[in-house]
Amino acid sequence: MDTFLRFLFEFMSVFFDGLFIILKGIGNGIIQMFNYNQYMFTVKNYASDFEGPEWVLVVAAVALMAIVLGALAFIIYFIIRRILRIRKSIVDQEELLNEIGSLNEKVATMEAEKADLLAMKVSQLGLKPTESPNVDTITNTASDTTDEESTTEEASSDNEALKEIQDRRFAKLCLVDYQYRNYKIENYNGTYSLEELVEHFRQYSGYHLRLFYSTEMIRLFISALASTKLVILQGISGTGKTSLAYAWGKFIMHDAIIASVQPSWRDRTELFGYFNEFTKKFNETEVLKALYEAGYTDDVYVTVLDEMNIARVEYYFAEMLSILEMPSRDEWVVELVTSVWADDPIKLKAGKLQIPGNMWYIGTINNDDSTFAVTDKVYDRAMPIDINEKFPAFEPVDMPPMRLNDSYLESLFKQATIDHPISKEMIDKINDMDNYVIKHFRIAFGNRIVKQMHIFVANYVACGGAEVDGVDYFIAKKILRKFEQLNLAYIRDEIDGYVKYLDQQFGKEHFGVCKEYLLRLKKMI
Repeated sequence: MDTFLRFLFEFMSVFFDGLFIILKGIGNGIIQMFNYNQYMFTVKNYASDFEGPEWVLVVAAVALMAIVLGALAFIIYFIIRRILRIRKSIVDQEELLNEIGSLNEKVATMEAEKADLLAMKVSQLGLKPTESPNVDTITNTASDTTDEESTTEEASSDNEALKEIQDRRFAKLCLVDYQYRNYKIENYNGTYSLEELVEHFRQYSGYHLRLFYSTEMIRLFISALASTKLVILQGISGTGKTSLAYAWGKFIMHDAIIASVQPSWRDRTELFGYFNEFTKKFNETEVLKALYEAGYTDDVYVTVLDEMNIARVEYYFAEMLSILEMPSRDEWVVELVTSVWADDPIKLKAGKLQIPGNMWYIGTINNDDSTFAVTDKVYDRAMPIDINEKFPAFEPVDMPPMRLNDSYLESLFKQATIDHPISKEMIDKINDMDNYVIKHFRIAFGNRIVKQMHIFVANYVACGGAEVDGVDYFIAKKILRKFEQLNLAYIRDEIDGYVKYLDQQFGKEHFGVCKEYLLRLKKMI
């Protein structure tokens, strides 16, 4: 063994001796280049032999050498500094990543602690902690049992299940699965008409919430819900736009999900959430949770996009606009993740979520300098309603909230289009007006708008309104709104002619909303 060690030492010495000679040579070379004494010795050695002109060249040679050595020293300094900076950057990145990982671990710990706190609130009767407002409906507890031991075991089982759910990447959605595991769709046996629904909601809002709206406003609101899944409430601040959506959620006994839009919203992750690569969990939003929960029920749900135009709607809501335009609800699908995990939520198929048809989206808009203009792409797919005044208070009747089956409500909407189609006389007048607008303003009715109009007007009539008033409001908000994109100075003279045309076609006592809008547009010129 000693012989081998001597061999190994001598064998490796060949390499390391050579490496040492190289490093020593480099060091000696650098020392030699900056050997000041040697430079001065050489100059002194030849000083006695230089004549006058040669001293000029000596000075130039010395200056040139000084420049070369200075440049070389700077390059060496720069290289060393660059290496140190790169090293520091790598260290800083590692520290930042470690800090982010530590923060994510703390978030996960806090979520687990939150689950533990919820579990601690489990009563001895076996009730399950939940965020759902109708938990009593969706969970079957052992509240009627008298066997305390059995109840305690069930509560313990619930605690274990909840803790296990918290470790999944879709914790909120899996919690919904757990809450609805024994849920059966309930039929609320609705017998009301749309006109009764309008008055019931109006009275409930006034009596219980002290939010007062006119019958006409509620009629427009219900008709808008019938014609599209996206309703826009727009107008000046403080007139009750968000309150109307809030009141509707209270009335149908499913609180509206309020999503306060932020200026930084750029894509759909603000609505649905995103997968966190550090925690390996999906950051689920309340909007996503409500969408998933709605898929279990036949109830009516609503999501409010509060101040929706404080960011560009076509950025963060573009995918939903496209999905809701699909003719078949089977195509209303959004992809949340690309991979599939064994413990993913039940209703998440291949990473895709079916958008439920019983969810409506209500956006509120304040038209001021701090907001973005809403594009035609959004307006064409939505139904805008103007709320520019506060409605006077009245003496309301005590009306209770009511659960609505989405299937029954949509059957009322569909039946309205059968019972109250737009009359042939009105259709002829609308077609004539379409030709007039094309000729004088170069604006036409699209197929989507025509379809919405038929549904809106039919339901407006079913809610107790007059056909001509429904057409008037729809034309003003969906067609005449496009006039603002035109050169107002160019169409100034055409506006007066259009008002006279409306008087001739529909009578001076009708189409007040359109005429009011046109006159206001003329004042802006």
